[in-house]
Amino acid sequence: MPPVDRYVAETTFRVRYAETDAMGIVHHSNYIVFFELGRSHYARERGHSYAEIERSGFILVVSGVQVRYVKAAVYEDLITVKTWIAEMKSRRIVFAYEIVHAETSDLLVTGLTDHIGVDTAGKVKIIPDVWRKWSEG
Repeated sequence: MPPVDRYVAETTFRVRYAETDAMGIVHHSNYIVFFELGRSHYARERGHSYAEIERSGFILVVSGVQVRYVKAAVYEDLITVKTWIAEMKSRRIVFAYEIVHAETSDLLVTGLTDHIGVDTAGKVKIIPDVWRKWSEG
C-alpha cells in the first residue's frame, strides 16, 4: 500500500491486446513496462519529464527490479499504476509500484525498481536537486 506521507502518482489505462498472451492474460514482462509508464508519469506530475532531465546529461539507469505477482490482469482491464519514491540516496533512487484493477481495486502486482544516476559517459553522479526534491512529500 502506498505510504500516506509520500507523493503518489497514479496513471490509469486499458490493457491492450498486444500486452497479453494467447489466453488474454497480461504477459509478466509487461508489468515492467507498466512500471516505466508509472515512473514517467510520476516525473511529469512532479514538473520535469524524463526526457527533459536526460537532455541535461543525467540518466537514471535501472540497476534492479523486484516484482510480486498477485493476480492477473487481462485484455481490456482498466488498470491503475501507483508510483512513489520508496528511497532516495545521493546516487540512488528506488521507485515503488502498486498496480490495481481500476474498477474493483483488486491488487494485481507490487514492485520496486532500483536506479543509479549516471552521466552520458556512464559515470556515477549525484542525483540532481530537482529529482532529490521529489522525495519530499
